[in-house]
Amino acid sequence: MLLPSLAILAGFAFLIWGADRFVLGAAAIARNLGVSPLLIGLTVVGFGTSAPEVLVAGTAALQGNPGLAVGNAIGSNIANIGLILGATALVTPLLVHSDTVRKEYPLLMVISFASLLLVIDGNLSRVDGLILLGGLVVALIFLVRIGLARKAGDPLTDEFDAEIPTGIPTGRALLWFLVGLVVLIASSKLLVWGAVDTARYFGVSDLVIGLTIVAIGTSLPELAAAIASALKGEHDLAIGNVIGSNIYNLLAVLSLPGLLAPTALAPEVINRDMPTMLVLTTLPLAILLINRQQKINRIEGALLLLAFIAYQGWIYLDAVEGMHA
Repeated sequence: MLLPSLAILAGFAFLIWGADRFVLGAAAIARNLGVSPLLIGLTVVGFGTSAPEVLVAGTAALQGNPGLAVGNAIGSNIANIGLILGATALVTPLLVHSDTVRKEYPLLMVISFASLLLVIDGNLSRVDGLILLGGLVVALIFLVRIGLARKAGDPLTDEFDAEIPTGIPTGRALLWFLVGLVVLIASSKLLVWGAVDTARYFGVSDLVIGLTIVAIGTSLPELAAAIASALKGEHDLAIGNVIGSNIYNLLAVLSLPGLLAPTALAPEVINRDMPTMLVLTTLPLAILLINRQQKINRIEGALLLLAFIAYQGWIYLDAVEGMHA
């Protein structure tokens, strides 16, 4: 059990570092090519923050563990809302100013409900994977149009402008991009190996490991980034990154097990995990709609965090019951 545990820890460490270098290189290349900060943030950075989930899901599916890939996609979305938004709002209340964020959130809601409709039959097929992949193309077009239409005047533009690196030569940026990609691929293989062995050791499913250890671990960089952004007063960036990451998780990450390893889903995915994801995704939008100040305060952040903790407890109890059945 020692080796799988070390593999998970090392996998997470290299995954986080590799994702950071990957995003740094890609964002710097785009900036050097004259792409607007908002467009870079919505597409390059948004997809880059989901790169760990994409690589882990692809590796797991190719190795015959689609349950881990599905759990990673859904579990990361739950962690992004409950853990990341909840903990960040607990540290400092989040105030939304950006019209871009207000447009992204309805897109996320549509994608979330559409994803449930695709898998409600209990299967994730290649057709489902292709539909999700097609949805990714449509979402990218939508985000590009937003980025091109709002080059200035939106607070999110200034926040992305402050965070996206400048002064990095294109050659060095390309090197970081390639190094980050190689490290992401290698660390995802290491992480999946450790996660699968851990699941076997404890007698739980790959889905459970994907929903818990892997989902939380791949979300940790976004948690650190969200809190750092919020403390600097970049509230729209903190929320926008979570929304963007969740969009990419459902379209890019969840499509991979469908395309690479079509599978019948465990009943828990339909009865427990997808509904939890939908409820947690809806809650911040409802809070923002009800609150005239467009703010998620500390009490609401605490409720989101408690909901996430309760969900993890629910998974644990179901896993224990399954082992004793």
